[in-house]
Amino acid sequence: MNNQGKLNAVCYGEVLWDVFANDKKIGGAPLNVALRMQALGCNAAMISCVGNDQDGKDILAYVSNQGLDTGAITVNNDYPTGIVRVLLNEKGSASYEIKYPSAWDKIILNDHARSLVANADVLIYGSLVSRDTVSKKSLEALLKCDIYKVFDVNLRKPNYTAAGLEDLMEASDFVKFNDEELLEIAVSMGSKHTLPEDNILFIADKAKLKGVCVTKGKHGATLLWDGNMYHNDGYIVTVADTVGAGDSFLAALITGLLTGADPQRTVDFACALGALVAAQSGANPEISILQVEEFLQRA
Repeated sequence: MNNQGKLNAVCYGEVLWDVFANDKKIGGAPLNVALRMQALGCNAAMISCVGNDQDGKDILAYVSNQGLDTGAITVNNDYPTGIVRVLLNEKGSASYEIKYPSAWDKIILNDHARSLVANADVLIYGSLVSRDTVSKKSLEALLKCDIYKVFDVNLRKPNYTAAGLEDLMEASDFVKFNDEELLEIAVSMGSKHTLPEDNILFIADKAKLKGVCVTKGKHGATLLWDGNMYHNDGYIVTVADTVGAGDSFLAALITGLLTGADPQRTVDFACALGALVAAQSGANPEISILQVEEFLQRA
């Protein structure tokens, strides 16, 4: 942590535009996590790449305005800024059409990126950024650093392999899945279990993880931390869309756990924040800590 006692977090991966039917919003899972951690009082930075286009300029301006360090977001003249078409069903659940190749597939580490990671408390990365060999190679270089590593599984077919996911898990200290991802990966690793808790323990043992969390949508989350299981059964909200809810959940969870907060309290807070994000449109609505606390009191 820095001399103000703030957690120094670096997120690696995609920055892009989520394009909805009638609107578009800045997103990308790692960027969503970084923005939310910054809002929660951390010092957050982003390592990524945008195109030399208006979409890229707008992302850089927005991210800088939110207080994030943008010195490791490079500009690529050959590939456009990322775009994802977001399709929402009648319940607000999202599916995605992810354009390839995009600038974030071609992340090259600059000196600032290396310096950020060398001085950070935690590195957070996802699975999608490994779909291209350029960004994958840069991630592999960062994973060699002696730093607490958080792997946010984000399965988007056909952009992953079972072997690649296992490598990313084994390089990490902490992994976050949703319930469908947990089951798919556990089965691919040889698990015969059906209960989430059993598969959490199975994967934690196989990958030698310090912590595992599984989100279960409206049914909350389960956390394995320091040998204990913690549960939250979820909160009822009217869903606008689910885009970014899991990212804000992860941001709150890691912020709490790595600053020594009570694990149960941290899971409850993270689930509440995720629910409040789902109740609004887009991945990064403004939600204060006070709003989350008031929501928890009402719940």
